[in-house]
Amino acid sequence: MERSDSSNSAAKTRQSEIRQILAILHKWGIHTIGQLAALDKQQLGARLGPEAIRMWERANGQSSRVIKLIRPPESFEESFEFENEIETAEPLLFMLRRFLEQLAIRLSGIYLVAKELTLRVTFTDKQIYERIFKIPQPTNNVDLLFRMLHTHLENFKSEYPIVAVALSAQPVRPAKEQFGLFEATLRNPHQLSETLARLTALLGADRVGTPVLEETHRPDAFRIEPFTWHGLPAHLIGRMPMPRPALRRFRPPAATSMFVSKQRHLQSETIRGQVVDQRGPYLFSGNWWDEKSWVRTEWDLQLEAGELVLAHESQGSWKLDGIYD
Repeated sequence: MERSDSSNSAAKTRQSEIRQILAILHKWGIHTIGQLAALDKQQLGARLGPEAIRMWERANGQSSRVIKLIRPPESFEESFEFENEIETAEPLLFMLRRFLEQLAIRLSGIYLVAKELTLRVTFTDKQIYERIFKIPQPTNNVDLLFRMLHTHLENFKSEYPIVAVALSAQPVRPAKEQFGLFEATLRNPHQLSETLARLTALLGADRVGTPVLEETHRPDAFRIEPFTWHGLPAHLIGRMPMPRPALRRFRPPAATSMFVSKQRHLQSETIRGQVVDQRGPYLFSGNWWDEKSWVRTEWDLQLEAGELVLAHESQGSWKLDGIYD
């Protein structure tokens, strides 16, 4: 910051000096470059200083200033403002198809492909809707890209008419990757992306993705993250170690009642019967330091019909978590 301030100050000082020299030259009757070039260089420098000499040299073509060529970054964006407000998807899809065709031609001309699309829709109330589309396998295929946009706009709704639309593409060089003999990848990444887009439109973004376990000891605690495909060696696919026995978990856990007489009886909408064997109680708790604190007691119960179930008791109520295979 100090260096920038000093350079700005030096530039201002030089400009002030040039203005003073020009004022003096005008008083001498020097108003053109030719008149300045006709003056004696040494005498001009002795009277007005080195800055006047530099001006004389530029006037006589004895100094050169190298110009550095800087190419501005190319922007791959298309936009259009509608003359009339539109309330249906057909005109919007028509313009988006044209945008994709133009962007594909421009990208292909410099051997690039699109890895990301950004859609911006402007409404009559000046609000702007923006959506970013991640392309699983960068491409310039207009049909594939248009199908991605069309799938999203099928369930798109707005309260106000549309007055403008813009579409931009983020370019990247085509990927060149050779997989090993024992590596597996998706056969059609675009079909998977389209399927995920349809599921997201039907179920919501928070219900489609990859389940990830949270860093807690709370049973069945997970969150949904956006789907990503990193690829796995073929000899590992389908051979992931699974716990034995597997638990077929109920989501949400089924409400359960526990009756105790001479024997314990479990009753729920899913399963019911007399408890003939049990293991527990297993005490679990966590997040005692914040408002998400939880405490539960788990039991492994075997019913008279042979079912082996997992149930837990929390705050005086019973829940059936699942059945062991």
